[in-house]
Amino acid sequence: MKRTQLSSAIGLVLGFALMAPLQAQQATDPSGTVKPAAAKQAEATQLEAVTVTARRRGEALEKVPVAVSAFTNEDLKDLQANNIDGLQGAVPGMNIVQGRGSSSSVNVFIRGIGQPDALQTFDPGVGMYVDDVYYSRIQGALFSLFDIERVEVLRGPQGTLYGKNSTGGAIKIITKEPSNTPEGSIEGTIGDYGRREGRFYVSGPLGATVSGNLAGVYTRTDGYVTDPATGQKYNNDNTKAVRGKLKWQPSDAFSATLSADYTKQDTRLTLGEATAPLYATDLALGQVLLYTPPAGKYDFHGATSFGPGHGQKLTHYGASLHMDWHLADRWDLKSITAWRKLHSNSFIDIDATTLELGDVLVDFHQKQLSQELQLQYDNGSNLQAVYGLYYLDEKVPSHQEAYADDFIRFAGLPIDFLRTIDDKLENKSWAGFAHFNWEFVPTWTLAAGVRYTHETKDYWRTTSAFFGAPLQAFSQDPQAVIQPTSKSWSAVTPSLSLEKQFNAQTMGYVSVNRGFKSGGFNGRANDPKEAADPTFDPEYVWTYELGLKMRSADNRLQGNFAAYHSNYTDFQARVSEVQNPGSATPAFSFPVLNAAKLKIDGLEFEGAAILGEGTRLSTQLAWMDARYDKFVDPRTQYDPSLADLHDHVPFSPKFTARVALAHTFGLPSGNALTFGADASYRSDTWLSVDNRDGLMQKSYTVTGVFGVFDSVDGHWQLRAGVRNLGDKVYKTDGQEFSSVGNIQTAYYGAPRNWYFSARYNF
Repeated sequence: MKRTQLSSAIGLVLGFALMAPLQAQQATDPSGTVKPAAAKQAEATQLEAVTVTARRRGEALEKVPVAVSAFTNEDLKDLQANNIDGLQGAVPGMNIVQGRGSSSSVNVFIRGIGQPDALQTFDPGVGMYVDDVYYSRIQGALFSLFDIERVEVLRGPQGTLYGKNSTGGAIKIITKEPSNTPEGSIEGTIGDYGRREGRFYVSGPLGATVSGNLAGVYTRTDGYVTDPATGQKYNNDNTKAVRGKLKWQPSDAFSATLSADYTKQDTRLTLGEATAPLYATDLALGQVLLYTPPAGKYDFHGATSFGPGHGQKLTHYGASLHMDWHLADRWDLKSITAWRKLHSNSFIDIDATTLELGDVLVDFHQKQLSQELQLQYDNGSNLQAVYGLYYLDEKVPSHQEAYADDFIRFAGLPIDFLRTIDDKLENKSWAGFAHFNWEFVPTWTLAAGVRYTHETKDYWRTTSAFFGAPLQAFSQDPQAVIQPTSKSWSAVTPSLSLEKQFNAQTMGYVSVNRGFKSGGFNGRANDPKEAADPTFDPEYVWTYELGLKMRSADNRLQGNFAAYHSNYTDFQARVSEVQNPGSATPAFSFPVLNAAKLKIDGLEFEGAAILGEGTRLSTQLAWMDARYDKFVDPRTQYDPSLADLHDHVPFSPKFTARVALAHTFGLPSGNALTFGADASYRSDTWLSVDNRDGLMQKSYTVTGVFGVFDSVDGHWQLRAGVRNLGDKVYKTDGQEFSSVGNIQTAYYGAPRNWYFSARYNF
């Protein structure tokens, strides 16, 4: 295809996508600091080249036969993303939001696949990595983006090259490496809802062979949910984080980087809104209405039964050692050793009212040790290979309490109720993998890989139920015990792709990949029957993909397409049901079912363009059709009113789209001004496995604007912006425990908010 034809083709696609999404590439140096405004203005005539490590080696984004999105540090600023959930809307087919009722967890789905239950006994469906270290819990994964070089999002199952198999995809955060020249920055931010934030970064040589860096962030907000009676604020932020690296490179053949990080968070409750009537169970009178949700749009007012001091605390820290050896002309060895520890102590008001129906304390400790070895081969021309071994040892003990003094009554008299839970999960994962990339004839490349995984989980759990008068006799301590049990699962997950380089600007590929997520144990088993058989089986997914990546010869236009079909089996679904209704001791159970088989089809497009000089346009667009082939749920068989309970796959909107436009003005002084705006659209989205009307978000659009001043010498950057410019009220996540008082709680995105920041680079 000639360059003019290619430019026209991509331009035509961008034209049709103007009502869709976008992501612009900014000019930064390898350390992520802002270049002088004159250089930035000059480079605005071309799209920046992006290198990714999706296949464990550096490759140009347009040459990788993988659906991957990449964002530099400046891209993230233009997205106005403080935390990793700021990527919402910027990646086709991805849903990433703050986890339900938590100030520190993240809920991620890619192409309709994720993990809808936040309990620590469930593995995430999307792998989260920081500097190639796998983070095994979604708690503590709402990362603050304060020292980032690049973020990569891989869409589709990652079953060959990554530390843990992931059925949905992987998010890789790459932090800045120490530099050999002194540099640094300091930044302060203020905004509404009491936002105040400080960031710093310093880096440079510490000797002839040693360099280091240190970065930190402090973020505080007052919160955007208010108790109208007391004026108390909720949904706030209070986070401190620091990361440091030391790099030792005594020769060109060896380098070692030691990294350590620490995060501390201490916030008040994260409150949502009850979207359905709440009921008590009266053992003499039947169901009793306790609460009716107010009519009208949510107004960010709320209240809780928890008193002062019942908030959410988290400490998260760890260290890693990366070592690289250049063994010979064609061979390299890499070792990644990491240790991490996480402690989360969180009160969560699940019913989101002053009633005590679904109030819980979740207090868990997690620690993990991981080791990965990679042996890489490159013959310098047509053959590259990676061989690897991976090991993860994880321990997760927890203590939980559930308070429900308003839930059970007798002839109108409330009966105190407390449930206590103690459990411990131990997880060991071993894997061996190999992957090669072979250009067997010019312009044709075959890539194939295979991974063998063996995982063993050990688990025990005890739960107790304590009733107040007059039901003390029905207290059970313990009520249900999962005796120490062990279960192992193994899987072989292959990958295969065929790539054709049509010309220097156009590449197409077809691929097939298998993903696997191991089984586990039901951490919500409150009934002796559930405790006797708590195991659920693994999930599997096969994804078939066709892709096309194009970039014009003048580097002004770029377009990436992907079409895929996924067969997803044995979906691990946590549901909510009542056993023995009407008895003196009804059982409110939460079984985990390998209930569903899904088919998921999708089309995705990412595009970027330089229009004229200094104007950048980018879009993301996704269409997804996720549907159940079957969903085996006994409730739908004996209760006809629940026949439509699983008509829709959660967190799988049919359409998502984003479009963004930014223009840089060169000032006579050599300084530069950039103004940008974006709009992000998401169609109807169901927020729970059980489809409840109050936990569905109708289609909506969120907009934002920003402005940036860059000084000619590159020292100063001033930035201001408004997020959610239209002050849209929209739901992001949901808690569904309908068997307990009909709890159906929705959580909302932040209302309109502004900020101003000043940054000095030195």
